[in-house]
Amino acid sequence: MKYVLGIDYGTGGGKVVLVDENADVVKYAFKEYQIFTDYPGWSEHDPADYWNLACELIPKVLSESGVYAEDVKAVAVSSAMPSLVMVDKTGNPVSRAYNLMDKRATEEVAQLRDSIGDEAIFDLTKNRLDDHPMIVNLLWEKHHRPEVFSKIHKALSIDGFVTSKLTGCFSAHYSGAAFYGVAYDLVNRRFDSDMLARIGLPESLFPDLYRCEAIVGEVTKKASQETHLAEGTPVCAGQVDCNAGWSGAGAIEPGDMQMNLGTCGNFGIIHDKPVFHNSMIAFNYTTDSENTYITVPTTTTGGHLIRYLRDNYYKAEHKVWAAEGKDIFDLINQEAEVIPPCSEGLLVLPYMMGERTPIWDVYARGVVFGLSLHHTRGHLVRAMMESVAFALYDSFRLIQETGVEIHTPIVLNEGGAKSRLWRRIITDVFNLPTVMVENRVGAPYGDALLAGISIGMFKDFSIAKEKASYVNRMEPDETMHKRYMEYFVLYKDLYTHVKQDFRTLSDINSRYATT
Repeated sequence: MKYVLGIDYGTGGGKVVLVDENADVVKYAFKEYQIFTDYPGWSEHDPADYWNLACELIPKVLSESGVYAEDVKAVAVSSAMPSLVMVDKTGNPVSRAYNLMDKRATEEVAQLRDSIGDEAIFDLTKNRLDDHPMIVNLLWEKHHRPEVFSKIHKALSIDGFVTSKLTGCFSAHYSGAAFYGVAYDLVNRRFDSDMLARIGLPESLFPDLYRCEAIVGEVTKKASQETHLAEGTPVCAGQVDCNAGWSGAGAIEPGDMQMNLGTCGNFGIIHDKPVFHNSMIAFNYTTDSENTYITVPTTTTGGHLIRYLRDNYYKAEHKVWAAEGKDIFDLINQEAEVIPPCSEGLLVLPYMMGERTPIWDVYARGVVFGLSLHHTRGHLVRAMMESVAFALYDSFRLIQETGVEIHTPIVLNEGGAKSRLWRRIITDVFNLPTVMVENRVGAPYGDALLAGISIGMFKDFSIAKEKASYVNRMEPDETMHKRYMEYFVLYKDLYTHVKQDFRTLSDINSRYATT
């Protein structure tokens, strides 16, 4: 039997999965890592955690499955985007890594807006300036930490960093290159030399670009010793984590739509025409990363809201349940399920680390509105779930207005999608039927399939459609949808009322932070 290995890095942790030549999962492993939020708007990882995770989980899945390293024929890596790992000539990180929740580079965004302009950047990148912290954060390093910037040899994504640790080669893939932004030409898939010169970054900072399935290198002797993979194992370019999760669960045709409730909440709609919405996120899709695109609305803190509640409101229970081998999220869901829809007047703005689509407000923060002595932590959980549904629906209604092809039911995939309550909320807010992916291994499974395609083990991505199974179909409740829409109007109005207050709060915080 031959095998392929997929590795995925999210904002909150990483996963490894081993898949056989029948495209069946043999073994899966997951581990969380720490998120550092030392200053307002900052969100970082220790890059050592990425490689340590690979060196721990890869031997684990090989050992527990009884599979020999020589029988693993290819590897692919994905990661949440945007992310930024800055490395020196030896491939070692020069500082902590940025993850997708980092929003520190507000001055650089303003400077680019004044000097280049939003329209020029969108014309080139097909994305808003705000969503591209890889180049923006490189500019932040140049302006605020020149001693760090001077050490940077290559600017990599998380998966690009891990791929470099495996192979010794610096690379990036078309599906993730859009997240460099500002100077990246999405349609022509290249960094624009003129734009880089205008913003003052050398083209040499950026790695070579490849199709997702292209083999970029082989596992080195050193990486083999540390990960227990066989030396010489092919490693392909990789992909964005949401692409990995969705393609692995059968989203392979224009119009297909899937949704994740992972650290961030998002959904993607595949299209093969270069038509882009100026308030959404767009990048190349894995199945044909030179010709196919995906539009992805995103709320910055989706499933992470529930992780936040777990870590701050369920600390004691978490320890007890973990000791008993039980999932604390089951308790969290139980407490939320007994709360009536609309959380008895409790409404949340889920912008705890700023917000992306469609409001693009780096200054926005979380708001709990309508809190009374009657409300419990269960109310807060349900209100948080409803807020994520509202945030995603806010983008969905705008995409609907463009007339783009959208297939239903909505397929819910990773993260909090396992919560029946959350799926019920999504179904009623969107007023569309939903199903859940039965084999919810997620992104690393899509990575394993990509690895198999890269070496010809699998013919193409049709294998994903063949293996996908969708269960637990829900139909929307029209009455409940109308009720949710009343709350959605209030949700939108509430943001309008406090929008300027977010900026005022940021200004006050900044003033005291510098004194």
